[in-house]
Amino acid sequence: MSIKISGAPCCWGVDDPQNPYLPPWERVLNEASQAGYKGIELGPYGYIPMDIERVQDELSKHDLTIIAGTIFDDLVSESNIENLLQQVDDICTLITKLPPSPKEKGQKFPTPYLVIIDWGHDERDFNAGHPDRAPRLSTQDWDKMMNHIRSLSERAWNLYGVRPVIHPHAGGYIEFADEIKKLLEDIPYETAGLCLDTGHLYYSKMDPVQWLRDYADRMDYIHFKDIDLDIYHQVMDEQIRFFDACGKGVMCPIGQGIMDYHSIHQLLKEIHYHGYITIEQERDPRNADTSLRDVKQSVDYLKSVGY
Repeated sequence: MSIKISGAPCCWGVDDPQNPYLPPWERVLNEASQAGYKGIELGPYGYIPMDIERVQDELSKHDLTIIAGTIFDDLVSESNIENLLQQVDDICTLITKLPPSPKEKGQKFPTPYLVIIDWGHDERDFNAGHPDRAPRLSTQDWDKMMNHIRSLSERAWNLYGVRPVIHPHAGGYIEFADEIKKLLEDIPYETAGLCLDTGHLYYSKMDPVQWLRDYADRMDYIHFKDIDLDIYHQVMDEQIRFFDACGKGVMCPIGQGIMDYHSIHQLLKEIHYHGYITIEQERDPRNADTSLRDVKQSVDYLKSVGY
């Protein structure tokens, strides 16, 4: 099993590039390197500048490569499709001109990936983690979202050779078991793979081990998180946005929460998973001073159990 551990700016609270409290992106790359990463995601569109020379200088300084770029936006609205296609062009132009990460033996597709996430709907954000009460899209709106995902995926692959992977995410319209299963019926593996996230699966009432096993053939990429069970139970009783729950600490360093990463390690051997796993711990960026400590704890814990 050849697995490389990588990171993401959300561990420093970087999810909304307009948030005034975000740490400088250069600091994030510096601390990611200190934590032992060799690769990191680009983060949300607009955080790391679309300046190839400047970004490459910082990556080289810290011995890092970019594992993935992310579209984290409204995939449903017809009025947003031109914006989304522009993001594909900007992100893929940048990440394909940076030095690539080495492809691991057995890895299905080389990095960098384009991670595609639906986001930006209040009616779902306040119902994150609640499959019983969250509203679902109409058939017409679902079909529009699928068409948009196909357009983004085909553009990334056909024009740039970047493998698109769809990430079910708490608080978006691709979150719960019924929606992920429908997604996999509507988007063939030839068009896009799956990025499963252990924390989002658990948060949204699914068993991460079971889902990683059952959908191994559709999965190109994995995100690792851990969940503080006491805080999770607390926020499940509140009417709260997903990232506000993260601000309260529902996501904790790996090894300190409910996730069984021993069992997940054994499972990844069984399903012959090779390639990259990205650690995430969403937080309020005003708490980014503890990010390096927490990320290092997560990396050290995963290495201690065999990753």
